[in-house]
Amino acid sequence: MPRRNYSTMPADYTVCLHEDCPLAATCLHQIAFPRLQQTETFLHLINPSKCTKGEGCKFYRDSKPVMYARGFTGLQKKMFPQQYQSFMKILIGEFGRNIYFAYRRGELPLSPKHQETIQAALKSVGIMENLPFDRYEEQINYCD
Repeated sequence: MPRRNYSTMPADYTVCLHEDCPLAATCLHQIAFPRLQQTETFLHLINPSKCTKGEGCKFYRDSKPVMYARGFTGLQKKMFPQQYQSFMKILIGEFGRNIYFAYRRGELPLSPKHQETIQAALKSVGIMENLPFDRYEEQINYCD
């Protein structure tokens, strides 16, 4: 199944009711609640009895934007053909063929986690330096 990335808050985003939590001001689940409450008929709710208010909450999601990358067509120019074939095989195994090529062309944003996966694949084929992606953008991380 393809991984979904969002640049805007999804309508089915899970919300939290604990507005008295000390982390509520920066938690996406709490920030989403009043916004989605105004627009949506049905809400996906984290069970309030399963949340812990404060630092130990396993559902906390920071609202600070993170750096996403788009595209890695330039990486192929830095590799030998055999290296690139191995690199591509590793990533197709990880993401699937269609998603791999969508990521490569920059059609889908690469989360920091996926960027690490690509850098690890580079290292496994013998490229020890962290090579840059085609372009970067800041987004709020709703799904990783």
